[in-house]
Amino acid sequence: MPVYLNKEKVQEIFKQHSGSEKNTGSVEGQIALFTYRIAGLSEHLKENKKDHSCRRTLLSLVGKRKRLLRYLAEKDITKYRELIEQLGIRK
Repeated sequence: MPVYLNKEKVQEIFKQHSGSEKNTGSVEGQIALFTYRIAGLSEHLKENKKDHSCRRTLLSLVGKRKRLLRYLAEKDITKYRELIEQLGIRK
């Protein structure tokens, strides 16, 4: 099954990337959370190639992350570059 996030892991992700564990609406924190979920779903799909609902969820998350990254790049290019380097999501 896909990776289910516990409350502590979500708080850790937001604290690391958005400064505060309570700041769950920040773009950087959302992108980091989506990246973590995408990695978990990708691992799941390597073993379960015919899980099409999981594949659809993965594509949905990738699209959401892409839109947030585009927004962040337009808003603040330095934060965008720092974030993609930290997460290792671009070439």
